[in-house]
Amino acid sequence: MAKRREGWHGWDDYAAFYDWENARTLGRRDLPFWRRTLAPVRGRTLELGCGTGRLLIPLARAGLAMVGIDRSAPMLARAVTRSRRLARPARPLLLRGDIRHLPFADRSFGAVMAPYGLCQSLLNDDDLRAVLAEARRVLRRGGLLGIDLVPDLPAWREYSGKISLRGRGPRGGAVTLIETVRQDRRRRLTIFDEVFVETIGGRSSRHAFTLTFRTLSLPEMVERVAQAGFVVDHLFGDYRGGPWHDDADVWLIVARRR
Repeated sequence: MAKRREGWHGWDDYAAFYDWENARTLGRRDLPFWRRTLAPVRGRTLELGCGTGRLLIPLARAGLAMVGIDRSAPMLARAVTRSRRLARPARPLLLRGDIRHLPFADRSFGAVMAPYGLCQSLLNDDDLRAVLAEARRVLRRGGLLGIDLVPDLPAWREYSGKISLRGRGPRGGAVTLIETVRQDRRRRLTIFDEVFVETIGGRSSRHAFTLTFRTLSLPEMVERVAQAGFVVDHLFGDYRGGPWHDDADVWLIVARRR
């Protein structure tokens, strides 16, 4: 019997190239939004799926009390290395764990953030419900929940073996990303088969893995958030705080725990 694919599959293998690719695509375009949104929060902020610390470390450097959790040990190891560059009082707490079962006490955070499509890595309703329930449990009453969704995943054109990126790699060699995209419309899944070819000193290595995302409509996500015990305060359509609309660049949900 084939093993059921879960949203965390593939991220261990992606870790070596995650920062390299994101520096060429999203970068830190979302960082000012999170800095503004979290600035008024009293208490600690928990980042779900903190990965390599792309957001976590700059937010901690800006003076926010940050905690990060991620299931991928290779991703988390990069965040730990980055955190060591901060003065000790500013260093975030970093833990490896499953965001469906958070290892924190009830009402121990002022905010929980799920940035850059994190909730789209939850591939079924049970997992989404579990994460939202855990976020509510660890938030104080009135605590903030922030969710960032990538709206164009379901509209991604299918293709096979396309060279998506080329450039100097994280270890100084040449890197080429060869990508195949598949859509499973029935299950609302967008599947990326990634092959990173890295050439260093005339020798090439091939790193292949698959990332899978599930996208609900924004109204459906808002309904799930409300059902989990939150009041939605704002829907934004860009990182500058513009209003949400059907053709928005991003879907941002800011809610409060009841």
